[in-house]
Amino acid sequence: MKLYTYFRSSAAYRVRIALNLKGLPYEMVAVHLTKDGGQQHKPEFHAVNPQERVPALALSSGEVLTQSLAIIEYLDDIAPEPPLLPADALARAKVRAIAQMVACDIHPLNNLIALQYLKRAMKHEQAEIDAWYHHWVIEGFKAIEAMISPAPYTCGAHVSLADTCLIPQVFNARRLKVPLDQFPKIVAVETACLKLPAFDRARPENQPDAE
Repeated sequence: MKLYTYFRSSAAYRVRIALNLKGLPYEMVAVHLTKDGGQQHKPEFHAVNPQERVPALALSSGEVLTQSLAIIEYLDDIAPEPPLLPADALARAKVRAIAQMVACDIHPLNNLIALQYLKRAMKHEQAEIDAWYHHWVIEGFKAIEAMISPAPYTCGAHVSLADTCLIPQVFNARRLKVPLDQFPKIVAVETACLKLPAFDRARPENQPDAE
């Protein structure tokens, strides 16, 4: 498998975690999202993913998968151990809910493409953009904090899809100086997850394209 990734992309970070948890070997292809006007817009990457976003996972069959949650659920199907979604239907729905709160509610409002639009097209000052970012992360984290089950992980005793989504979002929050004092459960989950080699190896600073 070949993973098209960018070290600071939280969506690619999610997939790196899942691949590591599953013990699946993969080749990394770095796609820098800001250099050269954004390498994701180059014709060669457009041919891989017409949406021009990372991650993309190229399979040995020639098929290319996009969208991090779809990729992770595919990996969970082909490599069931350790499972990232519980067998119980209710527990599975709760895991997916938290994962989607990150991937569908928080992240799209703070993704690079949205922040660039605020700056370039809407002409907002950087302080306003930072306030926008902080607002939506804090609103989302308030809800997630209330939904976290007993420790050590987001939904209990086992790592799940929810953790693969939450930890990259916490990394981004820290990078952009979002205060996390009011989210002790989230911080505790982050601490527990980052002790695991699969999460540690996936960290942005540990990637070959890290700057």
